[in-house]
Amino acid sequence: MAVIRLTKEFSFEAAHALEGYDGACREIHGHSYRLFVTVKGIPSERTEDPKCGMVMDFGVLKRIVNEEVVARLDHALVLRATETAGPLIEALGRRFGNIVTTSYQPTCENLLADFAARIAPRLPEGISLHALRLYETATSYAEWAAEDNR
Repeated sequence: MAVIRLTKEFSFEAAHALEGYDGACREIHGHSYRLFVTVKGIPSERTEDPKCGMVMDFGVLKRIVNEEVVARLDHALVLRATETAGPLIEALGRRFGNIVTTSYQPTCENLLADFAARIAPRLPEGISLHALRLYETATSYAEWAAEDNR
């Protein structure tokens, strides 16, 4: 049977700031993110399998991505945890409930690498993460592809 790719779209709202950046994105600002997750595999051929003909149940993919990405980041403020940012993050944490800290600059590119590392190990046996596309704005996106990251 042929290898098939499945893609599911997700959306979430999040804010971030790029510490030390030399442009407007150093300020706290938000995005309406759109994430496209593409997996690949061979559809089940077992006639007794209720998922016969499917690569993967879209509901399973939805659960994984919601748990690993959307629930964690939706309506969050994402900041890089640095020594200089520590007091700000602490102060914001006393006032707001969804501050997510990262060890990396929370750019669209770095978020994708993080998402790939979170999603790939959760996929069912025989299914692999093929690609991710994250729109930060309606006209700007970054992509992660498994073939580039072996």
